[in-house]
Amino acid sequence: MTIADWVRDWFRVTDVAILGYFLVTRAVAPHMLEAGHGKIVNISVSETTMRRKGFTPYGPSRAATEALSHIMAADLAGTGIDVNLLLPGGATRSGMTPDSAPEDMQATWLDPAIMGPPVVWLASPASDGLTDQRIIATEFAVP
Repeated sequence: MTIADWVRDWFRVTDVAILGYFLVTRAVAPHMLEAGHGKIVNISVSETTMRRKGFTPYGPSRAATEALSHIMAADLAGTGIDVNLLLPGGATRSGMTPDSAPEDMQATWLDPAIMGPPVVWLASPASDGLTDQRIIATEFAVP
């Protein structure tokens, strides 16, 4: 891989993981502010994944997403807009997990549907006022 390839890949991942979250929030926040309420749920990963060998640029991009989410929550405090992070709670079957991994390892991977119940709850009025939290899907139980 050349330096140019590495840089291209770096920006491809970080543009989605960081810039994408920022731009979506920038687009919807004015409407939420006008309405006086809203929900932003950003997806993240474990801190271990953020620092895992070989996970550049993905790991650092997720760390930046977390920092951005905490700043968004602080900047939007008191506006009625809640900003939270949702993590699956383990390796999830996705494009990031190699098909070549041993079957016993693949058997432990989470179904992406694990994210459904907590994201629905976080987007609902039931979670009003809960902001700047890291919610782990595998530990989630409707309060």
